[in-house]
Amino acid sequence: MASGQLGALGDIHKDWPSVRRIMARHPEIPAWLCVGDLGDDEGIYEDVPAPLYWIKGNNEWFDYLAAHAHDARGNLVYVPNGTLAEVAGVRVVGVGGTFAPTWYDADPAALPHPRKRTMKATALADKRRHFVKAEVEAAKALGRQMRVDVLLTHEAPRPFRVGRMDAGKAPINELIAAIRPRLHLFGHHHRFDEREVESTRSICLDLVSRSYLLLDPRTWEYEKLVIW
Repeated sequence: MASGQLGALGDIHKDWPSVRRIMARHPEIPAWLCVGDLGDDEGIYEDVPAPLYWIKGNNEWFDYLAAHAHDARGNLVYVPNGTLAEVAGVRVVGVGGTFAPTWYDADPAALPHPRKRTMKATALADKRRHFVKAEVEAAKALGRQMRVDVLLTHEAPRPFRVGRMDAGKAPINELIAAIRPRLHLFGHHHRFDEREVESTRSICLDLVSRSYLLLDPRTWEYEKLVIW
């Protein structure tokens, strides 16, 4: 049974000083969630003061993720796609990365990641930044087996307007409808937004340098705080 609060962070983009300031401000928070984009193509992942459960974004060093898919590195606890983590009594399912129709039906183990002449070029060519159908189906299966409290994704559900374009992705809607979590959190778009999607509260987290959330697992109400 969950008690107390949890914290939730948006894209970090290696802004570790902001993460440490936030966690120092809230020593009472036992654990934090993050919707991806922690690192970059340099593979820099710094430890933090409190447990941080995170999914992948599209800006990561994917060799690091592959090496730590099933273990914690200090307080950084990576949640692989289509798996569940119990965080302070809260059941969290994650499907990180971005949607690419070309690669959606691929075997996740077969997503190409060719070596290029520079780390940046290698990162841009790495298709492990995407999620695939098998991972979405694995997450749906977890939702059939148990009650899921929080769904973490990097991509947005539809509709999610960025200018005139709908940047939301239909597989995220399908995932929310199948799992029916108490709360859906996502990032990627570097702005705060809240809406109801498939009868579920769906929140887009802003950059960690701007704001963050404190969540009450008893009611799933939240407090949005601005970084100072």
